[in-house]
Amino acid sequence: MKINADFSKRAVVRPEDYAWAPSPAAGVERMMLDRVGDEVARATSLVRFAPGSRFDAHSHGGGEEFLVLEGVFSDETGDFPAGSYVRNPIGTSHTPHTDPGCTILVKLHQFAEDDTAHFSVDTKTAAFRPGMVDGLSVLPLHTASNENVALVRWAPGTRFTPHQHRGGEEVFVLEGIFQDEHGSYPAGSWIRSPHLSTHAPWSDAGCLIYVKTGHLAFAAA
Repeated sequence: MKINADFSKRAVVRPEDYAWAPSPAAGVERMMLDRVGDEVARATSLVRFAPGSRFDAHSHGGGEEFLVLEGVFSDETGDFPAGSYVRNPIGTSHTPHTDPGCTILVKLHQFAEDDTAHFSVDTKTAAFRPGMVDGLSVLPLHTASNENVALVRWAPGTRFTPHQHRGGEEVFVLEGIFQDEHGSYPAGSWIRSPHLSTHAPWSDAGCLIYVKTGHLAFAAA
């Protein structure tokens, strides 16, 4: 299966584009944003768990990264409410479940071999730091040999300077509306910009975004 599998091309999915598909587990649905492979795949997806649903025990052959968007995600290591950012490196395993239901943004099989950090961050309580321009604040989440991950909060009316993405950029809009010269992206939008792409983003209304950079040059190759 291939979905948005050409990493040299820009890809955008907005909420009106969502098409949820059942997973192998009852009560668990997926909205596939990009995918290379079948059930075991390099994948970026939204995954929606109905209340009381479970997923079979499985290992992470290429690592797993997820951000809880709604509800509470649980496994053997604990309960992760909305705003939790979790990294499960290559070789880890778990049995996910949820009592109230949840929705997560999850990325699979995208870890570098030397990226062995196993941790979680409560982004609702973590401290943001000032960004590179007035109106931006940043919560760094992770840095590895192939990527940088952060949450970035944009105050209303904030503009960023034009810039180029060495290694590409991936954005998921968590709150508000993110904008650039290519379009407007409401909460729930996913934007993947390839290696060496350029833009000059802003937000009139303000927004909160998940951002990953530096990882797409390797994917395109």
